[in-house]
Amino acid sequence: MKKSVFLGTLSLTALVAGFASAATLDDVKARGTLNCGVSTGVNGFSAPDSNGVWQGFDVAICRAVAAAVLGDPMKVNFITTTGQTRFSALASGEIDMLARNTTWTFSRDTDLKFTFAGVNYYDGQGFMVKKELGVSSAKELDGATVCIQTGTTTELNLADYFKSNNMKYEPVPIETNAEAQQQYLAGACDVYTTDASGLAATRATFADAENHIVLPEIISKEPLGPLVRQGDDQWADIARWTLNALIAAEEYGVTSANIEELAKGTENPEINRLLGTEGELGAMIGLDKDWAKRAIKAGGNYGEIFAATIGEATPIGLARGLNAQWTQGGLMYSPPFR
Repeated sequence: MKKSVFLGTLSLTALVAGFASAATLDDVKARGTLNCGVSTGVNGFSAPDSNGVWQGFDVAICRAVAAAVLGDPMKVNFITTTGQTRFSALASGEIDMLARNTTWTFSRDTDLKFTFAGVNYYDGQGFMVKKELGVSSAKELDGATVCIQTGTTTELNLADYFKSNNMKYEPVPIETNAEAQQQYLAGACDVYTTDASGLAATRATFADAENHIVLPEIISKEPLGPLVRQGDDQWADIARWTLNALIAAEEYGVTSANIEELAKGTENPEINRLLGTEGELGAMIGLDKDWAKRAIKAGGNYGEIFAATIGEATPIGLARGLNAQWTQGGLMYSPPFR
């Protein structure tokens, strides 16, 4: 589920020039809903539940922004996008932000004219195979057929890895995670490759998950995060600092259970500024003083969201790893709220 680097670069740049403006906040408020781009369905990250309500790790970012801006985490219109369509949807203004396991890369940030709000999941590309294939390393995949999503950097990473290891492969192009799962289970390909988190999410849906293994090799850096169009710094700040608020809340022990009590005031000035009991941080981005409090209450702090959607106690079963707080040996770190 990675991320087209070159997809329609010239046309997208033209679209950005036409649609990027400093009015996204006003548009969202006037509409009364946040248009948030998500995947077509990745278990644990973004998928509708049995009642049609969108749930997941990426969905929680959309809901936090809606809570901060509109006062209600449910005021989100989720728009599904594929690896091929996500960037045109954002550039054209069809969506206000994209929260869809998308890798932050140089060309997307500069050539495609997007602004990444930060990283909500540090990932890397991996490989999943059936146990019956009898391999234990990606370096044993010479001659394999590989299911690979089109419009993604996965294709480039895969080509580089096989070339550098003097191996050959036959690509089986697919559009969505659902199609990849279907083709892989049907035996149309020996291997499915995507972000390791996506492999874990897909494997968790298998009735015979124990018969499938994710190989140990991680062949790329995939810092995943939400993004918006360039040209609207205020909106980019809102997306960025909403994500930072969730990360900072975990560091400072602010949870969905204690936030109301802490919002009355604490001995920690950073918590007070975060929750709006000191300073005027909200006004600096066009919001009220309780914006971050609402964002955190929407689904909890970063750690609560992780644990509830993709953590070790869920079917996805992901350990925190690089996504632990910096104080716990991970990379999660928010700049100061001051």
